[in-house]
Amino acid sequence: MSERISREELVKIYNIEITFFDELVDGGLLNVETENEIHYLLYEDLPVFERFTNWHYDLEINLPGLEVINDMLRKMEDLKRRNRDLMNKLSSISDQYEDI
Repeated sequence: MSERISREELVKIYNIEITFFDELVDGGLLNVETENEIHYLLYEDLPVFERFTNWHYDLEINLPGLEVINDMLRKMEDLKRRNRDLMNKLSSISDQYEDI
């Protein structure tokens, strides 16, 4: 089983509202595991949670803004990946022509 932390512990540690956490989950921005009606966040998802928390509380970005930013960052990462793939293919094609 992966290491995880309960929603209630996160609320205490980060001094956030439980409704903010629930809104992140309801908006599909966080994935949680539920066991015995207790919601848990996997440790591997903590950086994402912390990023959303910082943006919301420090930069005062509302939930729709977080959703837009998250979607744009996800699309940028996808474009970067696709660009790397295309550059690798181009390099491969270029190497083939050099051998001729």
